[in-house]
Amino acid sequence: MRKLELLAPAGNLLKMKTAFTYGATAVYLGIPDFSLRVRINDFDLKSIKEATDYAHRLGKKVYITINIFAHNQHLLKLPRYLKELQKIKPDALIVSDPGVIQVIKKHWPRAVIHLSTQANCTNLAAVKFWARQGIKRIILGREVTLSEIKEIHRAVPKMELEYFVHGAMCMAYSGRCFLSKLFVDRSGNLGDCAQPCRWEYDVAKYLIKTGGHDEELELVEEKHGAYLLNSQDLCLIKYLKELVGAGITSFKIEGRAKSVYYQAIVCGTYSRALDLLTKRTKTAAFKKEIDYLAKELETKLVHRGYTSGFLLSQKANQNVANSHNKSAWEFCGQVIKTEVTRQGKIKLFCQVHNTIRTGEILEIIRPEYDIIKVQPKIFWDAKTDQEMNEAHGGGGSQMIVLELAATVGDIPNLTVLRRKI
Repeated sequence: MRKLELLAPAGNLLKMKTAFTYGATAVYLGIPDFSLRVRINDFDLKSIKEATDYAHRLGKKVYITINIFAHNQHLLKLPRYLKELQKIKPDALIVSDPGVIQVIKKHWPRAVIHLSTQANCTNLAAVKFWARQGIKRIILGREVTLSEIKEIHRAVPKMELEYFVHGAMCMAYSGRCFLSKLFVDRSGNLGDCAQPCRWEYDVAKYLIKTGGHDEELELVEEKHGAYLLNSQDLCLIKYLKELVGAGITSFKIEGRAKSVYYQAIVCGTYSRALDLLTKRTKTAAFKKEIDYLAKELETKLVHRGYTSGFLLSQKANQNVANSHNKSAWEFCGQVIKTEVTRQGKIKLFCQVHNTIRTGEILEIIRPEYDIIKVQPKIFWDAKTDQEMNEAHGGGGSQMIVLELAATVGDIPNLTVLRRKI
């Protein structure tokens, strides 16, 4: 079994640390100037250094995204950025633009370069071309099918192959969309997409010209308010074994703008699934575990409905009925630190993100997606030590203390909690 990598998004340091807690072996991140995440992106050079140092202490990796469709103005600032990154020593740079690649080779010849999915590498000839340019890894386009992956790996076996396995899908070809720029003057190709594909559209009529004549047919749409462009989310947890067999070694999760709860659930489920693969779990037990993990992703996360994307065919799926599917479960807290009392109990200091009440059953999700259930009878305000029976998050502004019996076992920092709504 080749070494498998679980690659997670990192929109900030907390999300990165949460991803590592839940089994990610590498993360990708970048600063707004050169990354396809301008908003909801807290990284600068200082925090990139902190993130890289933290990851390397854990024996894990950091990849820096320089994946915008660059214009001349971006190239002017790039050499200075590369000089600073070289001091930080990230493990690789994720790049889409050939011009940017040439600038990197000039100013940082020994940099490891991964070809971004934004480069739309979808065929064997393109993979061979990029291999000749010294690219170490290809992040294949989401449009590449399983049979095509196999062909590519057989022909270029030394090339590392990465593939998206979970997260949002773009309705355009690997993100080459102009709707955001057209509607609200925010360029998706420069990392500032307003996601018009997620909007509700009121379709009144179509105007059709047929047969070269000026005949016009007016078709009135009966259902108004449809999500015509809303792609379902990708979920390939049931196909990891097939992807490994096809030659994929890095399994990528989408979602730098998503919450720490999303990081925990997706990294936890996929790391557990990859661990089952690595241990060569027997077929029946493996299928049972994977079905369980897939059900958890289905029922305990907010999503747009799941699809296998283009992996098995060239047909993707849209969720036109609504903007997203709701979940009966809600992220309610994250463990910031733990203490053991003289009485041998465990005190959890939890940042509250949504309502927590006494008497309710909470699920604590430990790494490798190991769930324990607790039903707190009381908890305390961490600042005032005042007893409480209800707490409200307000974006994580309040911290409470939960006291649990030592028999629950180890609960690491950054572990997340959820409650049934």
